[in-house]
Amino acid sequence: MESIIEKNMQVRRKKQRLKSPVQLRTLLLGSILPIGLLIVWEVAGRNAYLNPLLLSMPSDILLEFIYLMQHGHLLGHLQISTWRALSGFVLGGVLGLLAGIVVGFSYLSEKLLNPSIQMLRMLPHLAIAPLFILWFGFGETSKLLLIAKGSFFPLYVNTFLGIRSMDRKLFEVAHVLQFNKWHLLTKVIIPSALPNIFLGLRLSLGIAWLGLVVAEMMGSTSGIGFLINDARAMAMISTVFVGIIIFAALGKISDSLILLIERKCLRWQQNFKGG
Repeated sequence: MESIIEKNMQVRRKKQRLKSPVQLRTLLLGSILPIGLLIVWEVAGRNAYLNPLLLSMPSDILLEFIYLMQHGHLLGHLQISTWRALSGFVLGGVLGLLAGIVVGFSYLSEKLLNPSIQMLRMLPHLAIAPLFILWFGFGETSKLLLIAKGSFFPLYVNTFLGIRSMDRKLFEVAHVLQFNKWHLLTKVIIPSALPNIFLGLRLSLGIAWLGLVVAEMMGSTSGIGFLINDARAMAMISTVFVGIIIFAALGKISDSLILLIERKCLRWQQNFKGG
């Protein structure tokens, strides 16, 4: 028994040793393009190929970021924006997941609800934002609802498609095993739809950040979007780029976290990794 445990420990250590170089290689490969772009961008700026009033150099953007961290309350704006995006994402994502399960599980619900939801899905953020401000004012409610509206639909659509694309044989097996509706939902439907659900989560989180930009640039006095809009009005291009890069970094970090959870939950999948 002890020898089997020792062998398992050795196998795990070997996998960990092999995993570290692969992760390092992935990080290096992913860094080639952005680092190369930054170098070309900086060289072009220093050789006066770029108009500094339209496109600041990376070094100027970095200095502006440091200045804003020290004197511009950047951390406070960042905390407010992160709270808004995550709150709206949770609200819209939970409702989208529940609606996707209900509509995907029930033929009657699909015919009753799906046409109206698909019509609402086509409403653009910029068109509906003034209405939200008119209905709910300039406070946090209108911003959270606008972000939640964007987060709702990707998770709803992917959950619905994940349920409807299931193998019918799974339902037949569940029927033979006499699963009730709760066991059918928790042991068959949701596990089978998880790949689509995680895809919906990633898309919903991305749209939450996009919705945050729209919400904060229309009637806001705080947040990264407000900082960008204020800097644009004053032609402070470096500050605008700081805000844009922050949004890009936050979106990438949050997407990577969802992807990490997805890999942990879907270890059983044997997907093609590329040739």
